[in-house]
Amino acid sequence: MNIGQLINQIILMFGLMLIGVLINKLKFMHSQTSSDLTNVLLYIVSPCLIVNAFEQPYSGNRIQQFLLAVLGVFILYLVEILIAKLLFGHLKNQNLRRITQYGSIYSNAGFMGIPLISALFGSEGVFFAVVSLAAFNIFSWTQGVALFRDNDNGTVEKTDWRQVLLNPNIIAIFVGIFIFMFSIKIPSIPNQIIKYVGSVNTPLSMIVIGNSLANIQFSRDMLNKEIGLTILLRNLLFPIIGIFILKLVGVTGIAFYTTIVMAACPAAGLVVLFTLQVDGDTAPAISLMSLSTILSLITIPLVFAVGNLF
Repeated sequence: MNIGQLINQIILMFGLMLIGVLINKLKFMHSQTSSDLTNVLLYIVSPCLIVNAFEQPYSGNRIQQFLLAVLGVFILYLVEILIAKLLFGHLKNQNLRRITQYGSIYSNAGFMGIPLISALFGSEGVFFAVVSLAAFNIFSWTQGVALFRDNDNGTVEKTDWRQVLLNPNIIAIFVGIFIFMFSIKIPSIPNQIIKYVGSVNTPLSMIVIGNSLANIQFSRDMLNKEIGLTILLRNLLFPIIGIFILKLVGVTGIAFYTTIVMAACPAAGLVVLFTLQVDGDTAPAISLMSLSTILSLITIPLVFAVGNLF
Protein backbone atom coordinates (compact mmCIF):
# COMPACT_ATOMS: atom_id res chain seq x y z
CA MET A 1 0.00 0.00 0.00
CA ASN A 2 1.19 3.54 -0.85
CA ILE A 3 2.07 5.69 2.17
CA GLY A 4 0.35 8.61 0.44
CA GLN A 5 -2.97 6.76 0.72
CA LEU A 6 -2.40 6.33 4.45
CA ILE A 7 -1.59 10.02 4.94
CA ASN A 8 -4.67 11.06 2.95
CA GLN A 9 -6.86 8.77 5.04
CA ILE A 10 -5.44 10.07 8.33
CA ILE A 11 -6.00 13.67 7.17
CA LEU A 12 -9.57 12.72 6.26
CA MET A 13 -10.10 11.21 9.72
CA PHE A 14 -8.72 14.30 11.41
CA GLY A 15 -11.11 16.33 9.25
CA LEU A 16 -13.94 14.27 10.73
CA MET A 17 -12.52 14.99 14.19
CA LEU A 18 -12.75 18.71 13.39
CA ILE A 19 -16.45 18.18 12.67
CA GLY A 20 -16.66 16.77 16.20
CA VAL A 21 -14.87 19.87 17.53
CA LEU A 22 -17.34 22.10 15.65
CA ILE A 23 -20.31 20.14 17.01
CA ASN A 24 -18.92 20.64 20.52
CA LYS A 25 -18.42 24.39 20.04
CA LEU A 26 -21.95 24.74 18.70
CA LYS A 27 -23.11 22.84 21.81
CA PHE A 28 -24.91 20.23 19.71
CA MET A 29 -23.40 17.40 21.75
CA HIS A 30 -23.32 17.36 25.55
CA SER A 31 -21.28 15.05 27.80
CA GLN A 32 -24.16 12.59 28.26
CA THR A 33 -24.73 12.42 24.50
CA SER A 34 -21.03 11.72 23.94
CA SER A 35 -21.10 9.00 26.59
CA ASP A 36 -24.19 7.41 25.01
CA LEU A 37 -22.66 7.46 21.53
CA THR A 38 -19.48 5.90 22.92
CA ASN A 39 -21.53 3.00 24.27
CA VAL A 40 -23.35 2.63 20.93
CA LEU A 41 -20.00 2.49 19.12
CA LEU A 42 -18.38 0.04 21.53
CA TYR A 43 -21.27 -2.34 22.08
CA ILE A 44 -23.34 -2.16 18.86
CA VAL A 45 -21.47 -0.67 15.89
CA SER A 46 -18.04 -2.25 16.43
CA PRO A 47 -19.40 -5.81 16.89
CA CYS A 48 -21.40 -5.45 13.65
CA LEU A 49 -18.27 -4.33 11.80
CA ILE A 50 -16.35 -7.33 13.17
CA VAL A 51 -19.02 -9.90 12.24
CA ASN A 52 -19.26 -8.44 8.74
CA ALA A 53 -15.47 -8.71 8.29
CA PHE A 54 -15.54 -12.48 8.88
CA GLU A 55 -18.21 -13.18 6.28
CA GLN A 56 -15.83 -14.33 3.53
CA PRO A 57 -14.75 -17.67 2.02
CA TYR A 58 -12.47 -19.83 4.16
CA SER A 59 -8.80 -19.62 3.21
CA GLY A 60 -5.97 -21.67 4.72
CA ASN A 61 -3.41 -18.94 4.03
CA ARG A 62 -5.65 -16.30 5.60
CA ILE A 63 -6.17 -18.31 8.78
CA GLN A 64 -2.41 -19.00 8.95
CA GLN A 65 -1.63 -15.28 8.81
CA PHE A 66 -4.38 -14.66 11.37
CA LEU A 67 -2.78 -17.10 13.84
CA LEU A 68 0.72 -15.71 13.23
CA ALA A 69 -0.63 -12.22 13.91
CA VAL A 70 -2.13 -13.52 17.18
CA LEU A 71 1.30 -14.81 18.21
CA GLY A 72 3.05 -11.57 17.23
CA VAL A 73 0.55 -9.30 18.98
CA PHE A 74 0.63 -11.30 22.23
CA ILE A 75 4.45 -11.26 22.26
CA LEU A 76 4.38 -7.50 21.66
CA TYR A 77 2.03 -6.93 24.60
CA LEU A 78 4.29 -8.95 26.91
CA VAL A 79 7.34 -6.92 25.77
CA GLU A 80 5.45 -3.64 26.25
CA ILE A 81 4.30 -4.61 29.73
CA LEU A 82 7.84 -5.52 30.75
CA ILE A 83 9.43 -2.33 29.37
CA ALA A 84 6.71 -0.10 30.85
CA LYS A 85 7.20 -1.74 34.25
CA LEU A 86 10.97 -1.22 34.09
CA LEU A 87 10.67 2.44 33.06
CA PHE A 88 7.70 3.61 35.13
CA GLY A 89 7.18 1.00 37.86
CA HIS A 90 9.54 2.87 40.20
CA LEU A 91 7.70 6.23 40.08
CA LYS A 92 6.73 7.39 43.58
CA ASN A 93 3.63 9.18 42.32
CA GLN A 94 1.07 6.37 42.21
CA ASN A 95 -1.25 8.26 39.87
CA LEU A 96 1.52 8.97 37.36
CA ARG A 97 2.85 5.40 37.71
CA ARG A 98 -0.51 4.00 36.67
CA ILE A 99 -1.13 6.44 33.81
CA THR A 100 2.32 6.13 32.23
CA GLN A 101 2.30 2.33 32.28
CA TYR A 102 -1.23 1.98 30.94
CA GLY A 103 -0.86 4.81 28.42
CA SER A 104 2.36 3.48 26.91
CA ILE A 105 1.02 -0.08 26.52
CA TYR A 106 -2.55 0.36 25.29
CA SER A 107 -3.51 2.04 22.01
CA ASN A 108 -6.85 3.40 20.86
CA ALA A 109 -7.37 0.19 18.87
CA GLY A 110 -11.16 0.33 18.80
CA PHE A 111 -11.93 4.01 18.28
CA MET A 112 -9.01 4.98 16.04
CA GLY A 113 -7.58 1.69 14.75
CA ILE A 114 -10.66 -0.14 13.47
CA PRO A 115 -12.08 2.90 11.58
CA LEU A 116 -8.69 3.58 9.97
CA ILE A 117 -8.19 -0.06 8.95
CA SER A 118 -11.75 -0.27 7.63
CA ALA A 119 -11.19 2.78 5.44
CA LEU A 120 -7.78 1.60 4.20
CA PHE A 121 -8.25 -2.14 3.67
CA GLY A 122 -12.00 -2.81 3.91
CA SER A 123 -13.38 -6.00 5.45
CA GLU A 124 -10.19 -7.97 4.78
CA GLY A 125 -8.22 -5.50 6.87
CA VAL A 126 -10.79 -5.58 9.69
CA PHE A 127 -10.52 -9.40 9.61
CA PHE A 128 -6.88 -9.11 10.75
CA ALA A 129 -7.46 -6.00 12.87
CA VAL A 130 -9.70 -7.99 15.24
CA VAL A 131 -6.54 -9.78 16.43
CA SER A 132 -5.26 -6.51 17.92
CA LEU A 133 -8.73 -5.60 19.16
CA ALA A 134 -9.15 -8.94 20.95
CA ALA A 135 -5.68 -8.71 22.50
CA PHE A 136 -6.42 -5.16 23.63
CA ASN A 137 -9.63 -6.23 25.38
CA ILE A 138 -8.00 -9.25 27.03
CA PHE A 139 -4.90 -7.43 28.30
CA SER A 140 -6.57 -4.09 29.07
CA TRP A 141 -9.33 -5.61 31.20
CA THR A 142 -6.88 -7.84 33.08
CA GLN A 143 -3.34 -6.41 33.36
CA GLY A 144 -4.49 -2.87 32.52
CA VAL A 145 -7.24 -2.79 35.13
CA ALA A 146 -4.86 -4.37 37.66
CA LEU A 147 -2.56 -1.33 37.31
CA PHE A 148 -5.35 0.86 38.70
CA ARG A 149 -6.29 -1.63 41.42
CA ASP A 150 -2.75 -1.94 42.72
CA ASN A 151 -2.66 -0.14 46.04
CA ASP A 152 0.44 1.15 47.81
CA ASN A 153 0.35 -1.92 50.06
CA GLY A 154 0.63 -4.15 46.97
CA THR A 155 -2.83 -5.75 47.08
CA VAL A 156 -4.64 -6.22 43.78
CA GLU A 157 -8.30 -7.06 43.21
CA LYS A 158 -9.02 -10.26 41.29
CA THR A 159 -9.78 -9.98 37.58
CA ASP A 160 -13.44 -10.34 36.64
CA TRP A 161 -13.12 -12.69 33.66
CA ARG A 162 -16.83 -12.44 32.95
CA GLN A 163 -16.32 -8.77 32.11
CA VAL A 164 -13.61 -9.77 29.62
CA LEU A 165 -15.33 -12.73 27.96
CA LEU A 166 -18.79 -11.14 27.80
CA ASN A 167 -17.50 -8.00 26.07
CA PRO A 168 -19.62 -7.69 22.89
CA ASN A 169 -16.50 -7.29 20.75
CA ILE A 170 -15.02 -10.55 22.05
CA ILE A 171 -18.35 -12.31 21.47
CA ALA A 172 -18.48 -10.85 17.94
CA ILE A 173 -14.97 -12.21 17.25
CA PHE A 174 -15.97 -15.74 18.30
CA VAL A 175 -19.16 -15.49 16.22
CA GLY A 176 -17.13 -14.18 13.29
CA ILE A 177 -14.55 -16.98 13.50
CA PHE A 178 -17.39 -19.55 13.51
CA ILE A 179 -18.90 -17.91 10.42
CA PHE A 180 -15.52 -17.85 8.66
CA MET A 181 -14.47 -21.40 9.53
CA PHE A 182 -17.71 -22.89 8.22
CA SER A 183 -18.20 -20.36 5.36
CA ILE A 184 -21.66 -19.48 6.68
CA LYS A 185 -23.72 -17.01 4.65
CA ILE A 186 -25.80 -14.62 6.77
CA PRO A 187 -29.33 -14.17 5.33
CA SER A 188 -29.73 -11.09 3.12
CA ILE A 189 -31.77 -8.78 5.38
CA PRO A 190 -29.79 -9.38 8.64
CA ASN A 191 -26.58 -9.09 6.59
CA GLN A 192 -27.61 -5.70 5.21
CA ILE A 193 -28.55 -4.48 8.68
CA ILE A 194 -25.14 -5.52 10.03
CA LYS A 195 -23.38 -3.76 7.13
CA TYR A 196 -25.39 -0.56 7.52
CA VAL A 197 -24.75 -0.38 11.27
CA GLY A 198 -21.02 -1.16 10.85
CA SER A 199 -20.64 1.48 8.12
CA VAL A 200 -21.18 4.37 10.58
CA ASN A 201 -18.16 3.32 12.67
CA THR A 202 -15.53 5.55 11.05
CA PRO A 203 -17.36 8.92 10.92
CA LEU A 204 -19.09 8.49 14.28
CA SER A 205 -15.89 7.40 16.05
CA MET A 206 -13.94 10.39 14.75
CA ILE A 207 -16.73 12.83 15.63
CA VAL A 208 -16.88 11.49 19.21
CA ILE A 209 -13.07 11.76 19.55
CA GLY A 210 -13.16 15.32 18.16
CA ASN A 211 -15.93 16.25 20.59
CA SER A 212 -13.79 14.99 23.49
CA LEU A 213 -10.66 16.85 22.33
CA ALA A 214 -12.65 20.11 22.08
CA ASN A 215 -13.06 20.19 25.85
CA ILE A 216 -9.31 20.18 26.51
CA GLN A 217 -7.49 23.38 27.45
CA PHE A 218 -3.96 23.12 26.05
CA SER A 219 -1.01 24.59 27.98
CA ARG A 220 2.71 24.04 28.55
CA ASP A 221 1.93 22.33 31.85
CA MET A 222 0.36 19.42 29.99
CA LEU A 223 3.71 17.86 29.09
CA ASN A 224 6.29 16.61 31.60
CA LYS A 225 9.17 14.22 30.96
CA GLU A 226 7.20 11.15 32.06
CA ILE A 227 4.25 11.94 29.77
CA GLY A 228 6.68 12.81 26.96
CA LEU A 229 8.41 9.44 27.29
CA THR A 230 5.03 7.68 27.44
CA ILE A 231 3.98 9.30 24.14
CA LEU A 232 7.32 8.40 22.55
CA LEU A 233 6.86 4.75 23.55
CA ARG A 234 3.17 4.57 22.57
CA ASN A 235 3.36 6.40 19.26
CA LEU A 236 6.77 5.32 17.96
CA LEU A 237 9.02 2.91 19.86
CA PHE A 238 6.52 0.16 20.73
CA PRO A 239 5.03 0.05 17.19
CA ILE A 240 8.54 -0.19 15.71
CA ILE A 241 9.37 -3.04 18.11
CA GLY A 242 6.12 -4.59 16.87
CA ILE A 243 7.38 -4.45 13.28
CA PHE A 244 10.42 -6.56 14.17
CA ILE A 245 8.35 -9.05 16.17
CA LEU A 246 5.79 -9.48 13.37
CA LYS A 247 8.54 -10.04 10.81
CA LEU A 248 10.25 -12.59 13.06
CA VAL A 249 7.08 -14.66 13.42
CA GLY A 250 6.34 -14.47 9.69
CA VAL A 251 3.39 -12.07 9.38
CA THR A 252 3.13 -10.62 5.85
CA GLY A 253 0.84 -8.69 3.50
CA ILE A 254 -2.35 -7.03 4.73
CA ALA A 255 -2.06 -8.87 8.06
CA PHE A 256 1.32 -7.18 8.65
CA TYR A 257 0.29 -3.66 7.64
CA THR A 258 -3.00 -3.88 9.51
CA THR A 259 -1.31 -4.96 12.72
CA ILE A 260 1.39 -2.27 12.67
CA VAL A 261 -1.19 0.46 12.02
CA MET A 262 -3.23 -0.82 14.97
CA ALA A 263 -0.07 -0.84 17.12
CA ALA A 264 0.77 2.73 16.06
CA CYS A 265 -2.55 4.21 17.21
CA PRO A 266 -2.45 6.82 20.00
CA ALA A 267 -3.05 6.19 23.70
CA ALA A 268 -6.37 4.62 24.64
CA GLY A 269 -9.03 6.92 26.04
CA LEU A 270 -9.71 4.34 28.77
CA VAL A 271 -6.69 5.75 30.61
CA VAL A 272 -8.88 8.72 31.59
CA LEU A 273 -11.85 6.55 32.58
CA PHE A 274 -9.75 4.21 34.74
CA THR A 275 -8.09 7.20 36.45
CA LEU A 276 -11.51 8.66 37.24
CA GLN A 277 -12.68 5.35 38.70
CA VAL A 278 -9.88 5.39 41.31
CA ASP A 279 -10.39 9.12 42.06
CA GLY A 280 -6.99 9.99 40.59
CA ASP A 281 -5.85 13.25 39.02
CA THR A 282 -7.01 13.02 35.38
CA ALA A 283 -4.90 15.95 34.12
CA PRO A 284 -1.88 13.77 33.12
CA ALA A 285 -4.20 11.18 31.52
CA ILE A 286 -6.03 13.83 29.49
CA SER A 287 -2.71 15.39 28.42
CA LEU A 288 -1.41 11.99 27.34
CA MET A 289 -4.54 11.04 25.38
CA SER A 290 -4.94 14.38 23.60
CA LEU A 291 -1.27 14.96 22.69
CA SER A 292 -0.80 11.34 21.61
CA THR A 293 -3.88 11.60 19.36
CA ILE A 294 -2.78 14.85 17.72
CA LEU A 295 0.80 13.62 17.18
CA SER A 296 -0.48 10.39 15.61
CA LEU A 297 -1.16 12.44 12.47
CA ILE A 298 2.63 12.37 12.02
CA THR A 299 3.69 9.22 13.85
CA ILE A 300 1.36 6.69 12.18
CA PRO A 301 2.77 7.45 8.70
CA LEU A 302 6.31 7.34 10.18
CA VAL A 303 5.74 3.87 11.63
CA PHE A 304 4.15 2.73 8.37
CA ALA A 305 7.19 4.03 6.45
CA VAL A 306 9.50 2.02 8.72
CA GLY A 307 7.34 -1.05 8.11
CA ASN A 308 7.71 -0.55 4.35
CA LEU A 309 11.49 -0.86 4.70
CA PHE A 310 11.19 -4.55 5.66
